[in-house]
Order: sequence, then structure tokens, then C-alpha cells
Amino acid sequence: MNKRVLITGGAGFLGSHLADALLTHGYQVRVLDVLSPQVHSMREKHPTYLHSEVEYVWEDIRHADAVRQALHGVSAVFHLAAAVGVGQSMYELERYLSINTLGTAVLLEALMEYPVETLVVASSMSIYGEGLYRAADGSLHAQAERSLTQLHSGLWEVCDVQGNVLEPLPTPEHKPPALASIYALSKYNQERMCLMIGRAYNIPTVALRFFNIFGPRQALSNPYTGVLAIFASRYLNDQPPMIFEDGRQQRDFVSVYDVVQACRLALEVPQAAGQVFNIGSGYASTVSEVAALMAQVLGKTHLEPYITNTYRMGDIRHCFADITRAQAVLGYTPRVTLAGGLVEMVDWLAGQIADDRSAMASAELIKRGLMVSTIAV
Repeated sequence: MNKRVLITGGAGFLGSHLADALLTHGYQVRVLDVLSPQVHSMREKHPTYLHSEVEYVWEDIRHADAVRQALHGVSAVFHLAAAVGVGQSMYELERYLSINTLGTAVLLEALMEYPVETLVVASSMSIYGEGLYRAADGSLHAQAERSLTQLHSGLWEVCDVQGNVLEPLPTPEHKPPALASIYALSKYNQERMCLMIGRAYNIPTVALRFFNIFGPRQALSNPYTGVLAIFASRYLNDQPPMIFEDGRQQRDFVSVYDVVQACRLALEVPQAAGQVFNIGSGYASTVSEVAALMAQVLGKTHLEPYITNTYRMGDIRHCFADITRAQAVLGYTPRVTLAGGLVEMVDWLAGQIADDRSAMASAELIKRGLMVSTIAV
């Protein structure tokens, strides 16, 4: 095949797995990554888990000359580079918008000079805000949200105007965005900018809205990363996981291997161009269920989760994926169950050292008034 693919942010969790898969399928892989200290515990010229055949460019996505050089001889781009984390985005606005929005603009301007056959951009389920809901009368609610008064009272579920609890449903791609954090806003910027410029400059572009990805190589010492990595960090330090609200909020946890499958399909299926796809497992799990499952596979069942009964600004109650479109167009088929994926993740965790910084992250949110506590009644 011998086609060269550029992965921005390719030295990270998802990017390194994607590089492995692309090499296996006959592609040449170039990675552009700045190795952010928050994500990478040590600044290495070539991370040890990154395949030796990967051509690595240690540069910032915002450096236009470096990006242009990285595009030489490239036939496709996976744009994964981004600052990640809902809570932190609510007080580090400049950094998040600079990396995610400005960085994407720099890449797109470079692609105008060096167009590629395909651009795949990593979007996020966070752009939906709350997922899709249904009332008892069958009516759908696509813009449901919770008031601060409700959250102060510890009434966690999403309700209609009469106070009736709404039923969460799988969220389809046509649900309108409801941007609840600066991170969500920046990911929506990335998605729309890529699709817009792709259409204008005839660059076939695909946007993949990733749900909660888990697997080996997650950044365990980054307190703003995925909840499974945060839980793992707590358990590895013999500390109970901290769970916000009441722990019954639902998410869609998808294996990194299934996400990599979706990425390669987005690259190779021509009908994907110009479209947006949810990439999840298609199943909903509560945060408490996931904490219990991880405790079981790690042998930490004696550590009971600490239910905080607090709310973080930017968090949502329920959102899980309707993957019908990805199945129909891409031929995407999730293969790794949450339980099976956690067993493999535990094998990897056995050799890891995690610096638990979750308490520090929570203290920062409290200091800035971004944590809502319930009122005792």
C-alpha cells in the first residue's frame, strides 16, 4: 500500500494504538505530537510504546511551518491533537481554545497548500451535552438540561417542566449540540471547521464523535482524563474512587481497539466522506457499575467508592451512543465488551505507576466555584 498517514496527537493513548493498526495494514505512519507534560509523565523524544517504525515529529500543532513540513508526502490525516478535559477547560480557556481551535485552523490552512485524500477529525460526545430523552407520553426531548437550583437540591435526574423524570435514550447524530463546557465548544469547533474547509477545498472529511474510550496506555496521572483511568489511578494507590452526583449517571464506554477499527474504516470507506459518526459501544453503564467492575478485576473490592453528591460545572447526566449510522455506512462492529476490555487493561496496569491527582483537581474546581454542593434538607 505504502500510503503515508499523518496522525496529529499520535503519541498519545488513541494515536499510538491507531499507529499500530495502520502499520499492520500496510500504511506508513508519521506522528506529530508535542508530548504535553500533563499527559506524558516524562518528556521523551520517542515514547517507548510508540512503534519503532513510526516517523515521529516532536512539534506543536500550532506551529505552522512544522505542520506544513509534516504534511509532505502524506495522503491522509487523522487530527487527534487536542487538550482534553471538561473541568479544566472551564478555567484554562485560552489554552484549550488555542490548542483545539487555533491548532485546527493552522492544520487546515496547511492542508489548503498540501491537500490530502482524506481527513478524519476526532470529535466528541461532549458536544451533545445531555443525551436524547423521552417523556412518559412518548415525546422526545433533545435540549433537556438541569437547573442550578435543581442541582443544589441534589435532584440529579433530568426532568420535564412539570418535574417528571425523563427516560434517557441512545443519542443519534442528528441531536442538536448543547455545548456545556469550553472543551465541548472547542471540539465542536474542530468538527465543524474540518467539515467546512473539507467541503470548500474538496478534501473528503469524516468526523468521528468518540464516546468514553478506555484501554491500555491511558494517561493515569492526568486527573482530567477519562473516568476509567481516574478510577484506576485511585485503586492503584489504594484509595477509593470519588464519584460525582449519586453515581447513577450513564455513559458509553468503548474500547480503544474498537475506536481504532472505526478510524481505519473512516479512512477506507469512500461513502463516509462528509459525514459525522458516533463511535461508542452502543451500551450504557452507570459510573458506579463501572467502578464496581474495575474494583473486582483489580482485587480492590474492599475500597468502597466515595459518592460526593456534588456536581461539576459542565458535567451532564446521561449520554450514550446510537451507533446505527456507523454500523450501516462504515460497517463498524464493536467487538470488545467493557468487562473483557477491563481484564486486559488490568494486565497493563500491573506494570504502571500512577500519581493520583484527583483530589488536587477537585480542589481547583472548588476554589473556582465550579463545584456545586447539595443543600442539606
